[in-house]
Amino acid sequence: MSAEQQNNEEVTIDLRRLFILIKKHIISILIWMIGLGLIAYGVSEYVLVPKYTASTQLLVNRKSSIDDANQAYANQQADINAVTTYKDIITSNVILKGASKYLANPVTLVKKATPAKKAVYKTNDGTRTLVKKAVKAKPAVYKRESKSYSVSANELASAVSVTTTTSSQVFTLSATAETPAKAQAIANAVAKEFKEQIPKIMDVNNVTIVAEAAKGTKSYPNVKMITMVGVLAGLVISLLIIIIKDLSDTTVREDSFMTNELGLTNLGEIAHITMPKDWTFTAKTAEKRGSSRRRV
Repeated sequence: MSAEQQNNEEVTIDLRRLFILIKKHIISILIWMIGLGLIAYGVSEYVLVPKYTASTQLLVNRKSSIDDANQAYANQQADINAVTTYKDIITSNVILKGASKYLANPVTLVKKATPAKKAVYKTNDGTRTLVKKAVKAKPAVYKRESKSYSVSANELASAVSVTTTTSSQVFTLSATAETPAKAQAIANAVAKEFKEQIPKIMDVNNVTIVAEAAKGTKSYPNVKMITMVGVLAGLVISLLIIIIKDLSDTTVREDSFMTNELGLTNLGEIAHITMPKDWTFTAKTAEKRGSSRRRV
């Protein structure tokens, strides 16, 4: 027998032994898998602090009245190439500081304050005529966008991420927080601050928030994935325990090991006899059998 055939035979025998072990310990394997799967599910569902992610999309380009198609296309390509720059700017300290300040008091000016104006009169031939009525002062009108949150610029830097798509002027701003509402507020605040500040930083005059962020959805932990990892870990651990126990067992299972490996001579085999459960053999039984034989 060649060495390659011997190796193939050993592999076949080992795999057959492995299948026998799995079949023998299938219940314990299932217990390990279900047990660790339940533990992983419990930890991911009730122990780990959940995180929620909200996203908004922005479009930045330059308004142009150029009729030349080639020049317009060149400007579009320049805007696409500049998306990487916008990505760095939106996560810069300048934008995040403004967003942090806005989150502390998230109000938007709806209508400016109107100063008071005195009435205007015209006198003609001793007669005083009202030309313009007096106007009372009106305060500015503000709209509260969301609940106030105290989030520093450093915290925003770790909570905000930007993703881009190849050959697209639209990029996605995502924010992660402990609650869905907070994630939504952070994403919209950073997008708003970017829209206000980018014209001052770059020669860009057209920033559009394509889609405002909705309430965040749960992004961490992934309960299904963690549970599957727990089940897989149970399978691996149980198999390792079974294989290690089997390898550490020194019991001789085959006659070929005694003859081939140890070089001993096989003198014969002793069969295993299973006695009936209701059969007992005692000294009195032997004595009775002996006396009956002598009488005969």
